[in-house]
Formats: sequence, structure tokens, C-alpha cells
Amino acid sequence: MKAKAIILAISVLISAGSAMAADDTPTTPSNRDERNAIRAGNKLYNERRYAEAEVEYKKALQYNPESEKATFNLALAYLRQGGTDDPNDENSPLIKATQLLQNLVRTSNDEALVSRAYYNLGNIAFNQQKWDESIEMYKNTLRRNPDDDQARENLRLAQKKREEQQQNDQEQNQDQQQQEQNQNNEQNKEDQNQDQEQSQEQQNQNQNNPQQQQDEQSISEANAEQILKAMQDAEKGTQQRVNAAKLEEEQAARRRTGNQW
Repeated sequence: MKAKAIILAISVLISAGSAMAADDTPTTPSNRDERNAIRAGNKLYNERRYAEAEVEYKKALQYNPESEKATFNLALAYLRQGGTDDPNDENSPLIKATQLLQNLVRTSNDEALVSRAYYNLGNIAFNQQKWDESIEMYKNTLRRNPDDDQARENLRLAQKKREEQQQNDQEQNQDQQQQEQNQNNEQNKEDQNQDQEQSQEQQNQNQNNPQQQQDEQSISEANAEQILKAMQDAEKGTQQRVNAAKLEEEQAARRRTGNQW
């Protein structure tokens, strides 16, 4: 309920003071047809006939494609008609409104108009739960109009929502880490149980088959005897070769010595 109330408050703020009475606060001279179209569009807008107001603002832009007032009011008419925030949906009134407002903040030299454009961009971002973006838009509004109390209040709400999101994200990360730790502990416990079961099973098999243990012991003893005999034979052969070599050296020495002169 609290979140819905905040979003509703933002929606009210969009309508309260964001529609620009272009014919009451002119910033540049315009021809009669342009002014009449804007005036007709404003009347329809205030009657909540937003699609008809859109038609009149487009007429004003036909008379003067550079009309910033008609562009801004057309963006508000689009906002009131809603639509999706899918960037691939080129026919969405919300996407069209966003594009028009972004063009105004890039190209307009009218600080009051730019401030209002930033304000509405902040509202769009807020309702899309893009807290960082909405905060930046409201700050841009206040940089150009420090007396905008609505932008200041919306900025405070956006900052609060961002803090709540960050806290929720942190709690979710902690819960996920705890869940992963629990899963690892369960897996380690299961592996230990399996190892113990396999070890116990092997012990039971050995206890239940004494003949196999005896056979394995006999095989081990036979192997040991074979190894010992092989070592003794090798040692005996080595000794024989040494003795033969020694005898041959003695005979050779006697031959070299021979009889005395």
C-alpha cells in the first residue's frame, strides 16, 4: 500500500503544474495559427481529451516545426495516453513523450522549459522504478529551478526508494549466500555418509569372506618368498662372477711374472 501511495502521489504531481499554458507564457513570437492550435490543444488537454489535444499540438508544429511549446505540450498529451515503456515499441505514446522531452533538454535555451522537461523525465523514470535516473532528472530540474518544491519532494521519494531497493538487494544476496552455504553443507554431509557407508560395506565384505582374506595373505607371502629367492639368486650369481674374475686376475699375474733370468 505504501508503494502504491507514493506512485499515485507522483502521478498527481505530473498533472499538477506540469501542463504548460503556452499561450499565457510565451517566450517567442508565433503566428496566429500556431497560437490558436496551441490554445485549442490546451483546452482539450484540460478537459482530459488527450488524443484530441495531441492532434491540435501536431497542427501547431505543422505551422511552426520549431515550436518548443507545442513540442512540450505534445509530450504531455502523449504521457497522459500512457503506453508501454518498451524501447522497441515506436508507437507507444510513452516512448514518443520521452523522446520529445529528451530532445528539448538537449536543444532548448529556455531554462524554465528545460526544467519542466527534466521534471517530467524524472516522473517517467520514477514510475519505471529507475531510481538512479529519476534522481538525476530531479536534480537537473532543481539546478535550473531551485524553487521547484515538487521536484524536491519527488527527489526525496526517489532517494528513499533507492535506499529500500539497495537494502532489499543486500538482504536477497545474504539469503542466497546462506542458501548456497546450506546446500554445500548438506552435500558435504551426504558425501561423508556415502564414504562411511562404502567403508563399512567393505569391512563387512572382508569379515564375511575370511577365505578371501586368507588367500590374499597366502598370495602376499608367496610373492614375498619369490622376491627373496630372486634376490638370493641374484646375489649368488654376483658372488660367482666376482670369484671368477678374481681367479682370472691371479692366473694372469702368474703368467706376467714368469721365470726369473
